[in-house]
Amino acid sequence: MRSGFVSVVGRPNTGKSTLVNALVGEKVSIVSDKPQTTRGRVRGVLTTDDYQLVFTDTPGFHKPRTLLGERLNEMVGESTHDVEAVVQVVDGAAGVGRGDAFVATRQVAPLRCLKICVVNKVDAMKRGEVVAQLEAASRLAEFDHVFPVSAKRGAGLAELLQVLVEVLPEGPAHFPVGEVTDRPLELRLADLVREKALALTREELPHSIAVQVEELERTEGLVRITCAVLVERESQKGIVIGSGGEMLKRIGTQARKEIEALLGSKVFLELRVKVQKEWQRDPRALGRLGY
Repeated sequence: MRSGFVSVVGRPNTGKSTLVNALVGEKVSIVSDKPQTTRGRVRGVLTTDDYQLVFTDTPGFHKPRTLLGERLNEMVGESTHDVEAVVQVVDGAAGVGRGDAFVATRQVAPLRCLKICVVNKVDAMKRGEVVAQLEAASRLAEFDHVFPVSAKRGAGLAELLQVLVEVLPEGPAHFPVGEVTDRPLELRLADLVREKALALTREELPHSIAVQVEELERTEGLVRITCAVLVERESQKGIVIGSGGEMLKRIGTQARKEIEALLGSKVFLELRVKVQKEWQRDPRALGRLGY
């Protein structure tokens, strides 16, 4: 048996979570087109008869403006300790830029492990563009490999996996067979609600939304879940609730469907919108939310 850890890093919105989900073969990280969707170290576990790869999906590394941003950046740095490989994901369709160079300099260059750059979203690019972005990516740091990949379509994943498996040391599995993530159930449920809120609400809300599971009760044939949807201002509360409660109902309906699929049970989901002023800058609030 061979086993080891791989840290997946990059600036916001490069497709890190989509890549980890595709490699694991199951949704372990929520995805959206909004920055800071991933707010913690999310481990995804791929186990076969011969090896176990543990991927750590990380928040997008950025120049922080709040205490939350600072703590998310700290998580990225911590996730690259004692790993067999680091994979920096860049968005080829958007073009390699200064944000990618910032990540490479701060989080990749200092490491002494296998270094890989994944140029993602090649399905949205022309062939000539792919070549140009591969060259640009190769100049970010002294990478051992640079791969063109479409995490959304699955293109290039087999080649990436092969190289990662080759660097794994011999050793026992770190997680039981069948376990695809170490993320607690309550956090996975909260993330699914937040994913739907991000998808349905306005552009100014994403950073201000947090979700916390307040109650989780299993009865025969039904799971009752109560979640607090936190925002920072009264005006944001109105946006999340919507006219006549319509927006909150849509968020709940979409989240409930995924939660039922995850739990394999009927779910009664109650969402309560609460105002927690400036929670992104409040150390106590961040502590309660697990940041």
